[in-house]
Amino acid sequence: MAAPLRLRLDGAALVANWRWLRARGGAAACGAAIKADGYGLGARAVMERLAAAGCRDFFVATWAEAAALMPLPAGVALSVLHGIRAEDMALAASVDARPVLNSPEQVQRWRAAGGGACDLMVDTGISRLGLSPADVGAGLLDGIAVDTLMSHLASADEDRASNAAQRAALHDVAPHVAHRRLSLANSAGICLGPDYAFDLTRPGLALYGGVPRGEAAGAIAQVAFPEAQIIQRRLVPAGAGVGYNALWTAPVDSEIAILNLGYADGYPRALTGHGVALAGDRRLPLRGRVSMDLVAVDVTNAPDLREGDWLGLDFALPATAQAAGISQYELLTGLGGRFARIWA
Repeated sequence: MAAPLRLRLDGAALVANWRWLRARGGAAACGAAIKADGYGLGARAVMERLAAAGCRDFFVATWAEAAALMPLPAGVALSVLHGIRAEDMALAASVDARPVLNSPEQVQRWRAAGGGACDLMVDTGISRLGLSPADVGAGLLDGIAVDTLMSHLASADEDRASNAAQRAALHDVAPHVAHRRLSLANSAGICLGPDYAFDLTRPGLALYGGVPRGEAAGAIAQVAFPEAQIIQRRLVPAGAGVGYNALWTAPVDSEIAILNLGYADGYPRALTGHGVALAGDRRLPLRGRVSMDLVAVDVTNAPDLREGDWLGLDFALPATAQAAGISQYELLTGLGGRFARIWA
């Protein structure tokens, strides 16, 4: 059944974004974070396109996400960022992926199960997942085969002294862990410059059209373009309110199109009064409150639009995130399951 919502996805833009990020990383390999179902766009589709472009390292959050991507494309490696719980052991044994070990308990669990290739997260200042440098120096890792020793930047989207401190901390801990590669930079970290790239970068947001820092503005292309179908076109007489609580009252007789879209689909309620629909190069303001399943669009100056026609939504991530007061990450990962995802 054809859905009344669709998410038009630009595969060429996705690949171009990855290539720009790879170039920014200098000699480092460039991987891809595809957790949260490829930031809402579809992890398998993202993996296939980036693998075809030359990406060889992918990252998910959980073992369920890893299992959903099996079998992997030839030559591709997959890492599970949240490590390995006792509950994950059976699934991990059947999945072609490496755990990113984050705690002494995870290291001991992995060793007891026979070990094997893994990655290791060291906390250099985010106080989230990761071993402390003291843990690393205490002999905990004896016999553990670490492929990628990594850390995660806490404030790469801002110019803070902590960025350089974290980079130095990873450099300092590296001689104490036998490893093949070092990795630190996410999308924003890549923008900080080649000193942060080490051997492998792990972009996420910028792959999908997010702009993590000013250095990426104008270089990163939009990937996701939401579109919704007009359910009804109606005349709203002067003085009548539109939507819940009549937040907008028609100053004159107005033509309003009702779209099959709302906050249940990830179109933020906070875009009430700010959202814009698109019909070609025409910008059509939303009227009234964004509700769970519906929005209203002023089509008074678009007499050609009818029930069944499709409108785009202005969803450029930096500007939309600012208007909605939420992060670009939330905009992407909130896009709901009612969208038909269509790759160009």
